[in-house]
Amino acid sequence: MWGTIFNAGMIILGSGLGLLFKKGLKPAYHQTLLQALGLCVILLGISTASTSLQKSSLPVLFIVSLTVGSLLGQALHLEERFETLTKKLGSTETSGAITTGILLFCLGSLSILGPFKAALDHDYTYLITNGLLDGITSLILASAYGFAIAICGVVLFFWQGSLYLIALSLAGSISSTLMTELSIIGGILIFVSGTNILKLTKISVLNLLPSLLIPPLYLLFWH
Repeated sequence: MWGTIFNAGMIILGSGLGLLFKKGLKPAYHQTLLQALGLCVILLGISTASTSLQKSSLPVLFIVSLTVGSLLGQALHLEERFETLTKKLGSTETSGAITTGILLFCLGSLSILGPFKAALDHDYTYLITNGLLDGITSLILASAYGFAIAICGVVLFFWQGSLYLIALSLAGSISSTLMTELSIIGGILIFVSGTNILKLTKISVLNLLPSLLIPPLYLLFWH
């Protein structure tokens, strides 16, 4: 569990450092940092999704998952509910940054696989690596949007903590197939987040989150 604490702590630390940079950086530098981050996020999303897709034995499942998941997300108005919840933290732009941060920190393959590796194999390599990457990412986001990005660290702690406990309780039931399918969808959501950062698209990523529920349900009941 200490790997998750390290990961969340790096986000909070990075957010604090980013706040210091924010006071000394001109808006043009903020924009440049966001552009660099957006490009890195797009590349990370493509790499995660494509690598996992090559390992998949169910190459159509992610299409079904995104289709059904997006309909569920829209029906539940996840994007609107989240904006209502976070608008007290600042502007709509800040709320969007927090959304992007949560997706980046929580849906990356390292963030998903790390708690499972820690729980099942006592291997903390993924979590340590993810923590270092998240620290840099949170610094960049916080330099543009402020310390509110630290909220993502709290969300990540509960997210990874839940995955860790699930992995302990279902140690004999978790398959590599499930992890592969989740990584494909996670990579796609990360890619979309990158295009949103660069303002190439304005896709409601939160409405796509229920897509992550489809692979485990499919594998549980039908496969």
